[in-house]
Amino acid sequence: MEKIDLMIFDFDGTIVNTGDDLAAAVNHSLDRLGIPVLKNEDIIGYVGDGVKKLIERSLGNVFPEKFDEALSIFMEYYGEHLLDSTELYPGVLEILHHFKNQVKVIITNKLYSYTLRIAEELDIAKYFDKIIGMDSNHYKKPDSRLLDPLIEEYGVERHHTIVIGDGTNDILLAKNAGVVSCALLNGLGSRDKLLQLKPDYICETIIELMRLFD
Repeated sequence: MEKIDLMIFDFDGTIVNTGDDLAAAVNHSLDRLGIPVLKNEDIIGYVGDGVKKLIERSLGNVFPEKFDEALSIFMEYYGEHLLDSTELYPGVLEILHHFKNQVKVIITNKLYSYTLRIAEELDIAKYFDKIIGMDSNHYKKPDSRLLDPLIEEYGVERHHTIVIGDGTNDILLAKNAGVVSCALLNGLGSRDKLLQLKPDYICETIIELMRLFD
């Protein structure tokens, strides 16, 4: 088993299954604007680069003339419905308990306020030393400058630091920062795209972390 001191977790698609609530908010926005709604799986495929990119991709050929209005509608609706069906993935609580002695940080391209609210409502915020959202600083995944201050602050080695996530940005973040990468294949991200990046470790589900790391 590999020794790990600092665990960086993605949020959407890794710790929490937010796909249906995100898709519902996007389709609400499209419907309000008289734009045909999309399939949930298509919208989920747009997740991973923040809310602005999500809206831009969902609008398609009517971007940018509808962007500001669509974003405003989305933000209001999602803020009221972000926990309609969102839930923890199986095994998350067991993992957070198991790795109670490791420093754990969430780094997400989701807005900090949404991330914190979901984490608090699902009673997992207490397990994390930090939560870093897209608007928490000047950098976003996969920029390695997100990780450098954490490695220095907690005094850990890069080979004892891991990024765990279901998106290509998570694997790229790890590679850019020279730390260990672990792809979760049961989240919102594309399985094929994750495998193409050749992460250091591959897990079908998050519970498999128990047998890989110490």
